[in-house]
Amino acid sequence: MNILLIGGGGREHAMAWKMAKSHHCDNLYIAPGNPGTASIGTNVAIDSNDFASLKQFAIDNTIDMIVVGPEEPLVKGIYDFFAKDESTQHINVIGPSAEAAQLEGSKAYSKHFMQKHHIPTAGYAEFTLDNYEDGIPYIKAHSLPIVLKADGLAAGKGVIIAETHADALVSFEEMIQNKQFGDASSKVVIEEFLKGIEVSVFALTDGKNYQIIGHAKDYKRIGVGDTGLNTGGMGCVSPVPFMDEAFMAKVEKQIIAPTIQGLAQENLIYKGFVFFGLMNCGGEPYVIEYNCRLGDPETEVILPRLQTDLVSLLAATDNGTLEDVNIEYYEGSFATVMAVSAGYPGNYPKNLKITGIETANALPQIQVFQAGTGFDGEQVVTKGGRVLTVTSQGNDLQDAVQKAKTALTNIHFEGMYFRNDIGFEFK
Repeated sequence: MNILLIGGGGREHAMAWKMAKSHHCDNLYIAPGNPGTASIGTNVAIDSNDFASLKQFAIDNTIDMIVVGPEEPLVKGIYDFFAKDESTQHINVIGPSAEAAQLEGSKAYSKHFMQKHHIPTAGYAEFTLDNYEDGIPYIKAHSLPIVLKADGLAAGKGVIIAETHADALVSFEEMIQNKQFGDASSKVVIEEFLKGIEVSVFALTDGKNYQIIGHAKDYKRIGVGDTGLNTGGMGCVSPVPFMDEAFMAKVEKQIIAPTIQGLAQENLIYKGFVFFGLMNCGGEPYVIEYNCRLGDPETEVILPRLQTDLVSLLAATDNGTLEDVNIEYYEGSFATVMAVSAGYPGNYPKNLKITGIETANALPQIQVFQAGTGFDGEQVVTKGGRVLTVTSQGNDLQDAVQKAKTALTNIHFEGMYFRNDIGFEFK
């Protein structure tokens, strides 16, 4: 079949790499893609949110399946756009409807959903400009730390963890009164702080049935030992040592199954990935957030571990066979380590020459996924803060991490930095 993958980051490079391995994939197009995807399929210079141009391309190139990588097109209704048009409604679009995508697009919506379907999550309250004054005494009486979340999409930056009531009040004012995150923070969800270990579980659903396709632990902080500023993710490991059968059984029974049942009960159209952001609190799982797509850099570690044909899995969401698919994984442990630009997550330079990607990629059990890269002529250069990841397979977690770090020594760009302690707590 002819497949159009939407997006241009490390997640999409990993998805393209995995889909291209399938014998069901005839032609693979990536819009807009990056230098990494250009070596796998055909990059198409169309923005992820340009639905009209994506539609015309899909018609002109007889696209059978559209796979949506990033969240913004989903929240903006790309599924509905294609489904409601007679010329494109036959295309299998992998992603939820705009309404179902509110599970990620609105923190308040997802909280209401979890509350309604008895899914364990942190206690919360929500505030807007209309009840702003009520939020002040609520914060002053709240236990510490306090979590403040912009209700809408804020490019991964809309969560504040305040250690003092004074800091929480400042953030509250900044978010609502001063529109720190624009319209995204016109409503703010205030949550209790859950203490534990954060993990992610990924499922694929047709809206009624589901398959778990992997799990991972992400490392958000920029510094060694989980110190410093939050980032979009500095690396991942999978499988996670404490995610044993007993814990996963709780996740499935208490969280995944009731979530999918809730989608069906509310007649929400949902055909695609569900990212369950969880907190393991003393062996009990709680939902921190839903995402309506795969994560980044989690995708770069879960897809190399997944042995099952990804295109077959995606097709099963459309032909009613998802519950019959057998999910299989490669043996061993997998790790991905992110190389970032100097200054990230603050200001950083761009257009720096990158060398050594091919050398690293040629090493056994190594795969380089490009994220914030671009072309300067034929030269690959840096374009983003998170530039690329190296994913490795090892006999155990320590072996996998070491292989990734060794492979990274072959790659160079000015100021390149990566955390050398991914997986540190499992040694």
